[in-house]
Amino acid sequence: MKHLFTIIILAAALLASCSNPQVSSPDGRVTLSLTTDSAGQIYYQVDVDDSTFIAPSRLGLTARDANLASGFTIRDVRHSSSDSVWHQPWGENKEIRDRHNAMTVSLDNSDGVGLTLSFKLFDDGLGFRYSYTVPGADSIIVTDELTQFAIADSAVSWSIPANFDTYELEYREMPLAAVATANTPMTFKTRRGTYASIHEAALTDYPEMTLRCTAPGVFKADLAPWPDGVKARYAGDRVVTPWRSVQIAREAVGLINSPLILNLNDPCVIDSTEWIRPMKYVGIWWGLHLGVETWQNDERHGATTENAKRYIDFAADNNIEGVVFEGWNSGWESWGGRQSFDFTKAYDDFDVTEVVNYARQRGVQIISHHETGANIPNYERQLEHAYAWCDSLGIHYVKTGYAGGIPGGHFRHGQYAVRHYRSVVQTAARHEVSLDVHEPIKDTGIRRTYPNMMTREGAKGMEWNAWSSGNTPAHEVTLPFTRLLSGPMDYTPGTFDILYTKTRHDPRRRKWNDLDRGDSRVNTTLAKQIANWVILYSPLQMASDMIENYEGHPAFQFFRDFDADCDWSRALQGEPGQFIAVVRRAGDRYFLGASTGYEARTLTIPLDFLESGRTYDATIYADGEDADWRDNPTSYRIDRRQVTAADTLTVVMARGGGQAVTFIPAE
Repeated sequence: MKHLFTIIILAAALLASCSNPQVSSPDGRVTLSLTTDSAGQIYYQVDVDDSTFIAPSRLGLTARDANLASGFTIRDVRHSSSDSVWHQPWGENKEIRDRHNAMTVSLDNSDGVGLTLSFKLFDDGLGFRYSYTVPGADSIIVTDELTQFAIADSAVSWSIPANFDTYELEYREMPLAAVATANTPMTFKTRRGTYASIHEAALTDYPEMTLRCTAPGVFKADLAPWPDGVKARYAGDRVVTPWRSVQIAREAVGLINSPLILNLNDPCVIDSTEWIRPMKYVGIWWGLHLGVETWQNDERHGATTENAKRYIDFAADNNIEGVVFEGWNSGWESWGGRQSFDFTKAYDDFDVTEVVNYARQRGVQIISHHETGANIPNYERQLEHAYAWCDSLGIHYVKTGYAGGIPGGHFRHGQYAVRHYRSVVQTAARHEVSLDVHEPIKDTGIRRTYPNMMTREGAKGMEWNAWSSGNTPAHEVTLPFTRLLSGPMDYTPGTFDILYTKTRHDPRRRKWNDLDRGDSRVNTTLAKQIANWVILYSPLQMASDMIENYEGHPAFQFFRDFDADCDWSRALQGEPGQFIAVVRRAGDRYFLGASTGYEARTLTIPLDFLESGRTYDATIYADGEDADWRDNPTSYRIDRRQVTAADTLTVVMARGGGQAVTFIPAE
């Protein structure tokens, strides 16, 4: 009788959950509920701290020749919980906790279409995805996604406008109600003080999702289309989408410290990851953007054998593991035309064998450069051969680029390109090559599945400072709360010749970019450039300047001491567009970076992140007393003191300034 009573109670609970299924985060703060209306259309709602956060919002897709949007009834609801720890070979934190409650809802409609909605709720947000089955279909053509995010409270937001071809746009701080379109991550702070960011995870075979406002505070998923307007196409009878994600935090830095995007991706599929290693690098790059050297083989060619050896020597002598050489291979002479690069044929003044052997002798890794000019068909024809060639030479890092328009009218962020980027990652993995992708599809956490996808650009980086009005002082303190929520960024920080005093009047210099007005500069202080090596996370971290600007410079000691292979990280303080302070640990060393936007600022930072009971030699790279990003950007000072976990650090920053600190255990 007791068992029968239990069965009746469970059956009643199942019926109740099917009529209005619901799931909450492990800490109970976040609750998601699901409903269907009289037409069988599906809606979800999210409450945070017992207040409506996302008002009832539509779910579903539309397709040609299949009803994926209506007529659904709930067939089954299943709940589960998980609390586990997994490890990654590199990352902001090598140990990740995955603690969530899950709900899987199975639905059918009158046309026989099956839909599985998967929900995961974490203490720091949620994710959901669609899995459709259309019985008997030999293909499915997706024409739209109906997903909505109806933000219930007024908010201030930080985002870039939606664009299916570029992420290299200015971030805007504006009322959420005034945002017409946005790329993701789109970050916002509600009137009640909740911070959140909308993004996606595990983008593998689907177009990217942008957001389009359909009513004040209501955003609909907008997908990058194929040239014929179709959003996604599949052979067979099944469609599985990426996860739609919403990170939620009480403090802005809580978004940065969230592992939610990684936790929504599949585990690593690479058997051995020992060959995937973070590192610092320099390269023949900045002089090209400044116009004193060129990519093509002419009298100002940068990537020569002699110059390559000079950079290799500098790296080896300064505790830097890698060097990149842009413009080493043939094809640059056709830039702006057909852009048909050869990824295994060097220019005649760059002896690949000699350079590779010299780098090996000096213990330095080479990062090969594959600029495709967005000619994806040309790259795919050479893909397997090019990566096998790198492998045969012992080259285990490749920086790719896609500057230009993709042939055939394709968008860079559509399904066609997403499939290409994934193919490149898989090909590289087979040949033990790690990637740094420029002009990429946005990061959605696939580095968990393919850790050789190490870093990517995907925002306005340092290069814009070389030939345009540059990035604003607020830009680099906005990126950690927006672009970097998706994953690492190869921003390429660390320019010391901020006003280009050493190259402005160089007789070799030529204007090559139409945005170059002749007055470009870096809009930060020197100390902020140093701090950005810590703040703007990348497992492949570059010192961007020409090496002659580092030689003999006392402040470059920070980069010599810095370790890109960190074990643990924590964002300590910050507000989007205003300031940020981050600490990272690599082995027994700690590195702290803090920076501010337009306003001078003083932070008080407890050093309780240091190991208790140990004394550390702290070397502080700070703004000089007269420093100012506009008027005196190169003023800096270096202070030294001993500290323990019981101490507090006062961080004084000039306008557009920053501070960086190394904490090394005292002998």
